[in-house]
Amino acid sequence: MAGSGGSGMVGTEHLFKVLVIGELGVGKTSLIKRYIHQLFSQNYRATIGVDFALKVLHWDSNTLIRLQLWDIAGQERFGNMTRVYYKEAVGAIVVFDVSRRSTFEAVVKWKDDLDKNVKLPNGKPIPAVLLANKCDHQQWDGLENNQTSMDRYCKENGFVTWFQTSAKDNINVDEAVKFLVGNILSIECIHQISEDSSADDTIKLTEYTEERENKSQCC
Repeated sequence: MAGSGGSGMVGTEHLFKVLVIGELGVGKTSLIKRYIHQLFSQNYRATIGVDFALKVLHWDSNTLIRLQLWDIAGQERFGNMTRVYYKEAVGAIVVFDVSRRSTFEAVVKWKDDLDKNVKLPNGKPIPAVLLANKCDHQQWDGLENNQTSMDRYCKENGFVTWFQTSAKDNINVDEAVKFLVGNILSIECIHQISEDSSADDTIKLTEYTEERENKSQCC
């Protein structure tokens, strides 16, 4: 049983910065409020610039994650601060509103900007999940609500997956964030294993060199 407070039972801690991006009014702030506080309101004002929220996740008995969700205003893609906002992010949530087709058409532009402004240490894009938000709306504004076509769209545009979400009805909000965090963790583990392997090789090389030097001195 894990201890509480400062008992030190958590073996690993991570700080993950995750961007929440998309056009103005697609429900980014509502999704974050629902995820962090389990609250929903129709009266959120438009985000100006950037805002962020923090949630602590006890992922398992050995892993604690401090998750920073950066809520970036819809108009900020056109500003000069994009690179600053994106810096050190390890994952992203791109949101569109199923009742406004124009917000879906803008998804590719947001993804392109994301890929240009932030990358993983190996040079690859950070993992991004696509959210078809406000799925509680009956009308999808000409969009095809089709699993196969959306899966194909995600594959073609570099998204790890997609979810239908509703901040209002609390549909798939936790599931979407959990999937993304799990993806980020798997990449972190791969990166850590790679670093450990490099360290092991260095140690072996050093030991081998010292052994050669000792043999040389003995001779």
